[in-house]
Amino acid sequence: MQHETHVPAHGGERVAAALAAYGVDVLFTLCGGHISPILVAAKRRGLRVVDTRDEATAVFAAEALARLTGRPGIAAVTAGPGLTNAITALKNAQLAQSPVVVLGGAAPTALQGRGALQDIDQGPLVGPHVKFVRRVRRVAELGPAVEEALVRSRSGVPGPAFVECPVDLLYDETLVRGWYADAAGKGTSPGDRVVRWYLSRHANRMFAGAQAPYVPAVRTVTSPLAGERAIARAARALTRAERPLMVVGSQAVADAAEAPAVARAIEALGVPVYLSGMARGLLGREPALQMRHARRKALREADCVLLAGVPCDFRLDYGRHVRRSATLIAANRSRRDARLNRTPDIEALGDAGRVLESLAARTGGVARPAWHATLKGRDAEQEAAIDAQAAVTGAYVNPVALFRTLEQAAGDEATFVADGGDFVATASYILHPRRPLTWLDPGVFGTLGVGAGFALGASVVKPAAEIWLVWGDGASGYGLAEFDTFVRHGIPVIALVGNDAGWTQIAREQVKMLGDAVGTELARTPYHEVARGFGAEGLEIRTSAEVMPTLQEARRLAAAGKPVLVNVWLDRTAFREGSISM
Repeated sequence: MQHETHVPAHGGERVAAALAAYGVDVLFTLCGGHISPILVAAKRRGLRVVDTRDEATAVFAAEALARLTGRPGIAAVTAGPGLTNAITALKNAQLAQSPVVVLGGAAPTALQGRGALQDIDQGPLVGPHVKFVRRVRRVAELGPAVEEALVRSRSGVPGPAFVECPVDLLYDETLVRGWYADAAGKGTSPGDRVVRWYLSRHANRMFAGAQAPYVPAVRTVTSPLAGERAIARAARALTRAERPLMVVGSQAVADAAEAPAVARAIEALGVPVYLSGMARGLLGREPALQMRHARRKALREADCVLLAGVPCDFRLDYGRHVRRSATLIAANRSRRDARLNRTPDIEALGDAGRVLESLAARTGGVARPAWHATLKGRDAEQEAAIDAQAAVTGAYVNPVALFRTLEQAAGDEATFVADGGDFVATASYILHPRRPLTWLDPGVFGTLGVGAGFALGASVVKPAAEIWLVWGDGASGYGLAEFDTFVRHGIPVIALVGNDAGWTQIAREQVKMLGDAVGTELARTPYHEVARGFGAEGLEIRTSAEVMPTLQEARRLAAAGKPVLVNVWLDRTAFREGSISM
């Protein structure tokens, strides 16, 4: 790849040059004076700059882009509160193992620790939530620091990286030296002369080497591969098993470009599989091998279990869902995750997707028709039970029936973004992602508030796709203002708000166990009118008869380029009794 050789006019151009050299074409942000040169330079280099109404949204959008493409998602946030607003989103990316790079503004280097505007010690604050921190102190180091962050975010176990870019490194040298000259004053006392000498020397150090041309040194990142011995042992275990089972998680599609190959490998293996996280939809809408229900029972009966990019955390009852006599195979980039709460019998440390590909090539398939038929029979029984619950009618809309209808109404190119508690968990039982990389949920952190950012990032990556934001009414409160962002940037998201006037996942168990609904009650807020206030389209559903025609109208409006919010009044159900996790 050829890169132009020139001396950047200011530090922001060095940051933009590094991003452009690595193929970054979009940057999410909320503006701030500390980072303005980065935004202006990025736009000048042809990057799309998408500004949001909250820094967390910008980082969530960057994470969605990272998950869907496998490339680092980039967010720029201003100093102090700009960064603190982004911490939850950074932690979500860390726990979801998403390659995100956050460029953070900072107070001038000479004034840090002296009470400057929005000056806090940002390194220790952000350090626990990222895999790489670089606090730049010289203009010439800006580009290499960004390059290193881009590489580190994708290497090994992917995760977020942070580069602190102080404001006096980003603006034009002449302007910055003028700031320091003004700060030094014109006094003639010995103290005044010492201050001028110190600030002049400080500026000289900051700009040392900045006159040399900057040429980004682009490095490639390859996926870590498991050893052949581990692959061979895993292949033998699967081949010998009578009741093999796989659970495949997000890490198996960390290299998004490999998703089709991973899907082919799963199909070639012929082992019944449960898909979770970003792996949902990997095998398409109605795959023969995928099981959707009764996972716990299946895991307790299986004699060989392959966890592909899935740790034994609370989702598998800390490993207790897999019976002790079963052969446990862990394919994972992270040694810690592979051994979390339970040591596997076979440990394949490397990219989980590549492990599946290697196993398919080595085994030639491990079909067990009787075992497969047993699991499929249970799925059919559960689907019949869901149909029975969908048939229950009430004053408003049954959420189970709503999702049965959405499953039929959504297009073949639909991507679902899930943000909420009870409403989203119900959706996860019923909605079938259409193809690989068409389902986005928070991940293991269980973060509320990801929805607007994830929908924004998904729409930027897939401008022609139909994006459905499945939003609990509680979760929607975090991102309703982003309808302004959707309108300004022409993002035709369809937000489906499940309005049952409460934090239902919490209320159901809280009232049962503690006899009090305190803190869990909301109002039947007209969320569709809020969306209209931002210039979007707002629709309302109160009865079952209105569901299909209104969903079809929402699709029509989105296809015309308009963001839409559909406010659905829900009945309460007992569909998810006992849903609190510890």
